[in-house]
Amino acid sequence: MQTLKLAVIGRDVTKSLSPEIHAFIAKHTGKKITYDKLSVPETRFEDTVEKFFEEYDGFNVTIPYKLSIIPHLEKVEGDAKAFGAVNTVRARGRVGYNTDGLGFSLMLKNAGVQVCGKRALVLGAGGAGRSAAKKLSEEGAEVYIYNRSSDKAKAVAGEFDGVTALEKLENIEYYLIVNATGVGMHETEGISPVDNGLLKLCTVAADLIYEPKKSKFLELAEQCGKQTINGEAMLFYQAYFAQKIFFGESADAAQAKELFAKYREEKF
Repeated sequence: MQTLKLAVIGRDVTKSLSPEIHAFIAKHTGKKITYDKLSVPETRFEDTVEKFFEEYDGFNVTIPYKLSIIPHLEKVEGDAKAFGAVNTVRARGRVGYNTDGLGFSLMLKNAGVQVCGKRALVLGAGGAGRSAAKKLSEEGAEVYIYNRSSDKAKAVAGEFDGVTALEKLENIEYYLIVNATGVGMHETEGISPVDNGLLKLCTVAADLIYEPKKSKFLELAEQCGKQTINGEAMLFYQAYFAQKIFFGESADAAQAKELFAKYREEKF
């Protein structure tokens, strides 16, 4: 059986869960892989990126290289074209993909969240916010996006139909609020990007942060009696879709859901 040599590449991936998740998926789907963590300083990326294509069958790309990798590719496929960002690379052929949006959509679906015809607010207009806004719009939601730098929110709204940029946040009702800002982890742990004045008016609060398990954003939403979703499922599902790309296989949403349930059982 073929063993694929894989890796995750980012500025600091020392705490990445990707090796653990990819190893789990491979084990339970009868595949063989190795999976390395490669932390690369920004000053060294351009000097070292070529060796990744030579040494690995495929690799995942995370902050801050989802854009930087594109000039080194022969082509980009699927969501990577729309997002202008790549998180998955097949070394042979130098092809880039983006599985973040697929992971986000499946996370919501498997949590029973149906957004068609409903109002959704996305906080943050970076790569994660763009992915979320695009997928929510595709699924029929009325999407609003807010970013501290309003120009970034306007840029996203200008790219995707059904997305409106907000100049300021007001306490009005949304079915779903998505935190795609990163506020609540690392040095901002214990901080929420919004207060409970807004959260008490939503039905579902989803945080794309997966560590800590319960961010301040989700803690406040839970206190308001809202359904809360942690970003771990999105992380797992985007890895599942990426591994299917590495092996050139079709993805199966039902299989992904079953695998995540097993992963949670074994982890806890």
